[in-house]
Amino acid sequence: MASAQLIGRLRAAGCVFAEEEAQILVRAARDRAQLEAWCTRRVAGEPLEHVVGEVAFAGRTFLVGPGTFVPRRRSEYLVERVLRAAAAPTGASLTLVEMCCGVGAIGLSAAQELHRRGVRVDLHLADVDPVALYWAERNAHRAGLPAVRLHRGDLWSALPPELRGAVDVVMANAPYVPTSEIVLLPPEARLHEPVAALDGGPDGTDLHHRLADDAPRWLRPGGVLVIETSDGQAAVTAELMEAAGLRARIDRAPARWGTAVTGRQAGPGSGRPG
Repeated sequence: MASAQLIGRLRAAGCVFAEEEAQILVRAARDRAQLEAWCTRRVAGEPLEHVVGEVAFAGRTFLVGPGTFVPRRRSEYLVERVLRAAAAPTGASLTLVEMCCGVGAIGLSAAQELHRRGVRVDLHLADVDPVALYWAERNAHRAGLPAVRLHRGDLWSALPPELRGAVDVVMANAPYVPTSEIVLLPPEARLHEPVAALDGGPDGTDLHHRLADDAPRWLRPGGVLVIETSDGQAAVTAELMEAAGLRARIDRAPARWGTAVTGRQAGPGSGRPG
């Protein structure tokens, strides 16, 4: 049980969920010395997930470390939308790509669930950041999936050419915070996560534009692009997909702060976006 002193230190440092965080620190620390070191780091403002080295996401645990973007609970809704878009019978084969993958939590969660359902998945994780890919590789190894490949590069340029026209689902939690609003983010994010994983350009949709623009070249007929966005940006993201020739729809889960836009390529199964 976490001590009142530990809870008090966390609360004084501004931790809103001090009791819960104290319990996590106590359970994860191997001894008192590590607990004290971790508490000092947390009180100094480092994200709890960076301190303990892991994050709970979509019913699984993923490794994270300093310099990584911490997967948010609202992104679990993106996983749900991906699974809906990727509905396939047992024994089917799907090619999935997670762009801006970070530590790989979204793509690996979707792939593990599809694998559990008896679907064969070829998963590709892509990011421009070598630190993110280091952690994604570790998480992929822990996931135990038979076919996971990692690619470093800027969006579509990271992918091997043989994937052109062959991808069933592309998913992305690409940066979508407007540049001018970065300063408004909590210090945990603003000071400890890569700016490149947060900054979405002037209106937050720069990467959405690039993803939508080239998606038709990589998706198979009937394939889908699923992007997490904010409620206020969703209409713009949908317009970008429509302009690229994809049929778009917006889905929201207000109670969970989740918003996703799905764009489907024309072809078999293209009667509904997702």
